[in-house]
Parts: sequence; C-alpha cells; structure tokens
Amino acid sequence: MTFASGISIFQKLPLLLRISLVMLLCLLGGNIALLWPHWRTNPDLSHGFFVPILFFLLLREGMQQPRPRYLPAHWLKTLATLGLLTGGLLAILAGGLYSAAVGWSHSLVVFTMTAGGCMLLCATLLVLSDTRWRLVPFCWPVLVGIGLWLLCAPIPPGTYSRLIVALQLMVTEHVITALHLLGIIATQQGNIIELATTQVGIEEACSGVRSLISCVFAGFFFSASLVRQTWARVLIIGLSAPLALVMNFLRSLTLTLMANAEMDITGTLHDVTGFAVLGITAALLSGLAILLDRPGPEALADSEKPSSEAAPARDKPARTPRLFPKLDSLGLASGLGLTCLLVLGFILLTRAPEESAQQPDLLELLPSRAAGWQVNANPKLYQFSGVLQTENLAERTYRKRTEDGRDLQITIYLAYWEPGSTSVSQVAMHTPDACWPGAGWTLVEDGTRPREALRLAGDQSLPTAEARHFKNGNYPQYVWFWHLYGGRPIAYEDPRSPVRLLKQAWQHGFSRNGSQCFIRVSSNYPWETLKDEPLLNEVFENLRPLGLDA
Repeated sequence: MTFASGISIFQKLPLLLRISLVMLLCLLGGNIALLWPHWRTNPDLSHGFFVPILFFLLLREGMQQPRPRYLPAHWLKTLATLGLLTGGLLAILAGGLYSAAVGWSHSLVVFTMTAGGCMLLCATLLVLSDTRWRLVPFCWPVLVGIGLWLLCAPIPPGTYSRLIVALQLMVTEHVITALHLLGIIATQQGNIIELATTQVGIEEACSGVRSLISCVFAGFFFSASLVRQTWARVLIIGLSAPLALVMNFLRSLTLTLMANAEMDITGTLHDVTGFAVLGITAALLSGLAILLDRPGPEALADSEKPSSEAAPARDKPARTPRLFPKLDSLGLASGLGLTCLLVLGFILLTRAPEESAQQPDLLELLPSRAAGWQVNANPKLYQFSGVLQTENLAERTYRKRTEDGRDLQITIYLAYWEPGSTSVSQVAMHTPDACWPGAGWTLVEDGTRPREALRLAGDQSLPTAEARHFKNGNYPQYVWFWHLYGGRPIAYEDPRSPVRLLKQAWQHGFSRNGSQCFIRVSSNYPWETLKDEPLLNEVFENLRPLGLDA
C-alpha cells in the first residue's frame, strides 16, 4: 500500500476514526515537545532527533510490504485494544501525577508519558490493521517504529543510576584484567584505574550507556528496514547490545593504554574515540543486516508468480462482523479523547501562578555577628542556583572554642522558592540524603532516628526535624532539616520512590500557590550539646516568620 492509497482510504474512514487520528497526531506532537529538551541536552538521547522521521519511514515501509498482514475482527483483538487503551490512559495519568510532584521535565515524567503514548499507538495499530479498514498492516516495521519512541525517552533516574554504576564497574574490571594480561601493573579503586604514572577514571560518559542505547536503537531499526526474515531480525537485535559493550571496552582499553604511555587522552581525543565507536558499531550492524538480507520463502514464492496473480486478493475487503470494528473505533475515540482531556487538565492544574513581588532576605535572618563565634558566609553558594532553581540562598558557618577545648561548628543553610517556581518533590531531591554522598560524605547507620523532636533552651520546642548522621573521614556531621510549604513543615518523602512521589503529588502537587523554604542545621556535635546555645535561640526566633514554629 502506498501513501496515496492510504490517504484515499483515510478519506473513506468513518468520521470517528478520522477524529481519532487527529487526536493521536496532537498527542504525538505533545510528546515530541516533551522529549525535545532531553534530546537537546542529553548526549545519550541525541538519536531522538531522528525518531519522528524514522517512525514515518518505517510506517511507509510497513505499508509497502509485499504481503501485508491485516487482522480479522475478533473479540480477542477488541479486548487487546481496550487493554492497551486502558494501560495508556493509566500511564498518562501516572505521568501527570508525577509532573505535579517533580515537574514536566523530570525523566520519570517523560518516560511514563512516552510509555503511555506507545500503548496508545499500539491500540491504534490494532484498529487500523483491521481487515475492514486496511489502513496500516500489522507488521514488524510498524511495531518497531512505535517502539523506537520508548528507546529515545530518558531512563528513570533510579534505573539509570544503577545501570551507570554497573557498567562503570564492569568496564573497569575488564580493562584491569586486560592490562594484567599485557603485563601492565594496574589496580582498581572503584571506577578508578591506578597506573604507574597516572590514573584513569571510567566516568559516566565512558560507561558505555550511550553506545548501548544507541546500538540497541540501531539494531531494532536495521531489523525492520534492512532484514526480512525472522531469524535474521532476532540475530541483529541480539548482537546489538554485546557489540556495543565490546566496542566500548576496546575504546576504554585503548584510552587507558594511551594514558599509560603518558599521552593526553582528555578533550578532543576522548570525544573523537567516542563518536568513532558509535560510527563503527552502527556500520558493523548495518553491514551485517545487509549481508543477512535474503528473501524469505514467502517473498520468493510471490516473485515467481505472475504479477497479475501476486496481489489482487490482498486489497479485497474481507467479510467481518460489524460489531467488533465498531467497538474498536468507539473505544479508540473514547480513549484518545479522555487522554487529551487528561493531559489538558494536568497542564492547567500544574501551571505556575504569578510570582510574588516580596521575598525574604535570608542572609539577614542569619546573624552576621555572634558573641564568641567566628562567622563566615559561603561565597560559592550561588553556583548551585541553576540546579536548585532559585537564587535566594544563604549559608553561614559559626565556629568557636568551648571552655573544655572543643572546636564547635554550626552551619545553617536556607533556600527559598516563590509560589509556583518549582514543585515540592523537586525541592526534596536536593536534601542531604541525595546531595551529600556525592561530596564525599557517608551516611552513618548508627540507629539514629530519622526524625527528631528538638528542643531549645528553656524547653522551647521546634517542629519535628529530619535527622541524619554523616561522616567524611573521621569528621562527623549531625544534620537536621525542615521542608516548609505554604508556611508550614511537611513530611519528607523519598523523591526517588515512584510510589512516594505519587503520594506527595496527591498531597501537595496540585496546590502550587504556596512558597517553599528549606532549612538545614548541621554541626559536628549532636543536638544535646547545641540546644543551650543562645545563638540557636536567636536564629530560630528569626526563622519563625517563615513558618518554623511549633
């Protein structure tokens, strides 16, 4: 079937199906808008720019199959269509809830929305491949075209982190083994390779995740566009991931050998070898696909028939029960319509309100002088403004020598967000639990309660705080923090847990009119040592207007 004949059939479709296709195109355009920033900023997903083109190319490839396959009306197909529509709707619902919790740009939101879109595309394929409509055949190229959308979506952060760490350690271990076989002395420290004269770090970019994703993406595309036999398609897809890992290992080994030879492997050389690996891997896969491209027995049988016998029967509409196609069409229109309304509703609910003109001067809330204390502000704090999505930050560190000779340190950190400028869970993603381990601090599991009811001098109570105990080497740090929303403390939820994110979205995600403030107190001594300090009384008295009041 050609595009011209497809347009002709489209014009003959019932109005309900034509409306469904228009709604599907609108949803597809919205998904592209959601994916575009990730394609532009994440090198691991740069192949996503080609997906819209490849999708329509594979759609055309499927419509030009010599023996197109259309599905007869059946209650199982109707049930599968309704199931896919329901799954897609639920995925869009979950993505909308996540957007309320962490914002539309979060990878979990984009992945969930894209997965829902793929299910809606599959449901549409089942309807359009019906023998009554014969608009799009049910075949491998079209299915791959749908699946490519999921391969260009960002991986959820928890899965991505585990994948990165596993690949880094695997590459490091294999490079160390190869170096030992070559007689080169090397030791491993995590993802760092210690050589005699230098050290090489297997960073995220060298883990192979980029080549892995791109190679699997290419393997699926080549299996649909260059190969026609099932066994060859399975072989191409099965070889894509191992080939990517092997090529990335060879690249890492080559760079390590260059570093051992005292060559500078940073900058251009590092990037060129990365692109070369991607190019060589894609070329090997495409070459293998072309080599395996042999007509199957069905295609040979068709080629031996006279052209007058080859295909007239395929365009002859089959007699099918009228009930199931009508149910499919009605279900598709209803599902896509509900999805469009759902997405529009989430966009309206999560829109940011007008910004407030007044913001608290956080640095003024922290005493610049205190009797007996040495006071220092953090001059490098504003380098994190972009990540935190706010410039209203303040931090002061207070130090003094106590009467018994102890060096006492107290650090107070404040951050403020205007109403609607960010989501509750976006703020929660930058707590000490998430950020401190990357700076060299280790969470100490010593039975410390995760939440503490703190008191100041005079038995004055404070709102219950999240409590943590970290160490950097032998230096301890006791941490207490509060997250205020709309002038009141809220319970902390782990932003890396999808279930807890949904809970937080339900509680706070749709109420975006509240300002947010994050307050953190840290010290090298536990609270019992600090609570009688007049400095803390003064600080918390200043913080009461923000909402930190028992």
